Amino acid sequence: MSVPTAATTASDIQREEDGRRLLAAVRERFAAATAAGRVPLFLSSAGELWATFLAAVPEHLRQWHDCAACRRFFERYGGLVRVGDDGELVSVLWDPSSVPPPYVAAVTALAQAVTRAPIEGVFLSSRPQWGQPRTGDWWHLSLEPAAAQLYPESPVRTASQAAAERRVDRDTLLRGLAEFPLELVRHAHALLTTDKLYRSEVCISVAAWLLALHERLAATANQRARDNLVWQAVASAPVGFARVRSTMIGTLLEDLAAGLSFDAVKARFDAKMHPLAYQRPTAAPSAGNIARAEEIVAKLRAAGSLERRFARLSDIVPLWVPAPAPEKPAREERGVFSHLRERASATTWHDVPPTVMTWDKFSRTVLPTAEGLEFLVPDRPDSYLGLVTAKNPDAPPIVQWDREGARNPVTWYLYVNGSAPARWNLKPGQFHPVTAVTYQPSMWGDAAKFPHHGQKVIFILKGAKDLEYSGGAGFFPSFLKSEYHEIRSTLEAYAKSAVVEGKDDAEACGICLQKGTTWDYTFRVAGKGGVRLVYKLDRWD
Repeated sequence: MSVPTAATTASDIQREEDGRRLLAAVRERFAAATAAGRVPLFLSSAGELWATFLAAVPEHLRQWHDCAACRRFFERYGGLVRVGDDGELVSVLWDPSSVPPPYVAAVTALAQAVTRAPIEGVFLSSRPQWGQPRTGDWWHLSLEPAAAQLYPESPVRTASQAAAERRVDRDTLLRGLAEFPLELVRHAHALLTTDKLYRSEVCISVAAWLLALHERLAATANQRARDNLVWQAVASAPVGFARVRSTMIGTLLEDLAAGLSFDAVKARFDAKMHPLAYQRPTAAPSAGNIARAEEIVAKLRAAGSLERRFARLSDIVPLWVPAPAPEKPAREERGVFSHLRERASATTWHDVPPTVMTWDKFSRTVLPTAEGLEFLVPDRPDSYLGLVTAKNPDAPPIVQWDREGARNPVTWYLYVNGSAPARWNLKPGQFHPVTAVTYQPSMWGDAAKFPHHGQKVIFILKGAKDLEYSGGAGFFPSFLKSEYHEIRSTLEAYAKSAVVEGKDDAEACGICLQKGTTWDYTFRVAGKGGVRLVYKLDRWD
């Protein structure tokens, strides 16, 4: 607002007061519209908003508002809108009911212009200040967005580049919605929820997202509102969701649309979801990809992040750890009947049949009061895994669930088709103490944030370590942040050849139980008072 800070006449004072009330109203409107956190914002293609504003303000005020700083604000931010629940656009700046009388007509014109025009694109900005608050003694329209509203710009992707990608995502999503109609998506979603498709949990979240969008569009009659809802879906979708055809849900939808039998659909889906195929490069990295990888890693200063070591118990976020061992009493003089006292205090094993239970119930009813836990090692190859982490804890985050302010660089590896107990220093047919229970690292903190990585509960076993480990397994390309997606073939080759350090010091290896499969695992639980019972876990829930 181009009004001098030193007013000298009554009209100047009133003009400045009204101008400051307009500025306050714009800021309050924006704060209220974005109070829920990171609200998707869009730019409306409303045209020359600056001219619209000047044409509608009273003539005696135009000179006071005609300045380059305010004009730039209108050009860059004047068209900001959000999408309402009904699909209609809502201005996040212009509210005629909250501005002084001289500006009601102008703000009404602005609100109508931005909400009646179609969306031009997703708005993303990393700037902490939107607009120029002051130039000398003059102040102007400007905003200070909350930190949550800012795009976390990286050296390899600017806010403008990310906004351009959202535009491509929108075009891709529109083609996917047209190619795969609602009933077909419902069919795919139903199949994925039956757990009959291998590793279906990896893409169930994409299917649920696409189904919810389809149903919302079907319930919306107005075409402009439907277009707005598609933009909103693109702006708020996890990375990759909008590119339906390039996801596994796209493959499934294509097979269903082709009328393939369930057996054929399942066979094709299971083959593509095999851990050796899913999101894994099929060829050696090219010279160009290697050069690009060097460039990206250098820009992100992530070279140190690629160095990995085996995790220790102090690196994990446990759900449960055993109760500390009781302190031994001072040595007493032994008498004739001392052995009877020792025998009476020894823990009694109750000879009762195992209780069959789901993990969900076990975690709620048994684990909280368990003082000790042991795992009966089956005489078969099984889903044993090792947890690894960053060798340098201060290295920049590279995996999706690791971020500044909430560090979690831990990943996991396991062998396709399982591995033998002996490889992990375990003896079949024996109970091995459990030193901790934890979820897979992508579930630490917000368990629902990375559903495409599935859900696993891990029982860390005392003394377990990968005795035959010789190299590789530091991370999988599918774990990495989106900045590294284009160089995954180079990173895959690196991970295969690199050696994770500290094999002999590993403390976080064990057995993992995955949601979506059936189990046959036996645990011996020590409760309070020396009571010990046996449980069999047969599934997640």
